[in-house]
Amino acid sequence: MTDISRILVVGSGAMGSQIAMVCALSGYEVRVQDISDDSLARAEAQLRARIDRNVTKGRLTEADRDAAFGRMTFTTDLAAAAQDVDFVIEAAIEKLDVKRELFARLDELCPEHAILTSNSSSFIPSRIADATTRPDRVCNMHFFNPALVMKCVEVVRGEATSDDTIEATVELTRSLGKLPVLLDKEINGFVANRILTEIRREAMFLVDGGYASPEAVDTACRTALGHPMGPFELQDLTGLDIGYYSQLGRFEDSGDPVDKPAESLAERVEAGHLGRKTGRGWYVYDAEGNKTGVNRWN
Repeated sequence: MTDISRILVVGSGAMGSQIAMVCALSGYEVRVQDISDDSLARAEAQLRARIDRNVTKGRLTEADRDAAFGRMTFTTDLAAAAQDVDFVIEAAIEKLDVKRELFARLDELCPEHAILTSNSSSFIPSRIADATTRPDRVCNMHFFNPALVMKCVEVVRGEATSDDTIEATVELTRSLGKLPVLLDKEINGFVANRILTEIRREAMFLVDGGYASPEAVDTACRTALGHPMGPFELQDLTGLDIGYYSQLGRFEDSGDPVDKPAESLAERVEAGHLGRKTGRGWYVYDAEGNKTGVNRWN
């Protein structure tokens, strides 16, 4: 089970594409699958631009870059991509019904030995594993954005996850140059995002209550607490939709109104103001992703 050489990453968004590149740079054969040819082409173009900058800055050699891309395949054909893989990392949209349907199909398409993992921080393994016939080989492998840079990967054991699956996933995490944070018992939000959720909740309370602006909160977190960026800047980086669906999943699990996403966040997501990727979130961005102002609302 620990002899992993071929990895399938499902989803070519910012997280999926970067996770795939991390795997390719570490010597694995990687298939990147998405339902859209346009999404795949955009993902490859963005990766090439990013990796080329690393070459220019001397962080990577041209030979290593070319070898990594040589190990990657971009495809819309899930059946072909899954037929002989050893390990799957799902990085699709944060909607439970989509993930369960996808895992059921992966269970049918992948070899019996393959481990199926989810990059989700919203849904614990047991919410997904019972859609398969291999719940012992399902767990969460949660990377952080940007995956090419961030070292932490949360590995979350589900109720049915076997020791072999956890050991193989931790071993793979280390081979990617990442630091595994192991959760022996599943809980929604895991470790980092549960802590971050409390910071975001208080930040939203201050802004929605009219006590301070998003800029003021972000400045305080950066200059007083030493955070590399404030909670609103971070939401814009990772995507407001990601945070919204993560909180919504937690609310649906707990039923506690405290966990319900803030109305001001929900309004922005509904309007399509999702952060840097759409040019507007809490702030406004230019085509290169540079902050140009505040996204005034109402």
